[in-house]
Order: sequence, then structure tokens, then C-alpha cells
Amino acid sequence: MSQEFQAGDFLVFQIESGYAMLRVLAVDDFAHETVWHVAVYRDFYLDVDSADAAASSPETLKADIDHVALTDRAFESTQVAKLKNIPLQASETEPYEKWKSSSDREISDRSIRLHLGLR
Repeated sequence: MSQEFQAGDFLVFQIESGYAMLRVLAVDDFAHETVWHVAVYRDFYLDVDSADAAASSPETLKADIDHVALTDRAFESTQVAKLKNIPLQASETEPYEKWKSSSDREISDRSIRLHLGLR
């Protein structure tokens, strides 16, 4: 991947004539493969500036998917651009921590678009 992303990054991706936003919760090396842990937000934005403004107040955002673990292939299948990085709060990483402590650590090879029911 040409860009390096890290925990706390807000990323935007285009959906038809609008934009959606996700956030990197963590990046792990799991069984010698990169696993991306992300949250996907419910709202869509008309432009990148609107998404960037929303990311400035993360406490107001509502997650549609509060955590999904993705393979590198699934993560890279959606072109994203970094908006900004804001440190994560404990409440935001709680779903990831729950995944880590689970015996069933599902890692999806489906793209974010498919998780949202989009094509």
C-alpha cells in the first residue's frame, strides 16, 4: 500500500456521488498477515470537506459497524484517503479489545463496500 495508516486515522472513500468515512482502530500482524481493524460510520457526505469537518468531532459520529477485522486484500480493495488522525478514546477501541480477547477472531476478506451492502 502506498500510504501508511495507523490507529486513529480517519479515512474517506467515495460512494457514487458522495463519501463515506471509516476509522482505523488498530493494525495487527496476525498469523503473519496484516489485519486492519476499522469502524465504519453511518453518515454519508457530499464532499471531502464535510467529512473532514465531521471527523473533527468524533464524539458525534455514529458507527454503522463498530468493528470489523479485514485482511490486507479486503482493506486495499477500497481506495481511501486520509483525512486526519485523532487519538482514539477507550470507548472506541472497546469492540477491538473484545475481538482480541475472543476465541473466535473472525477476519473478513470482504470489502468495506460489501459490509455496508454496497457494490
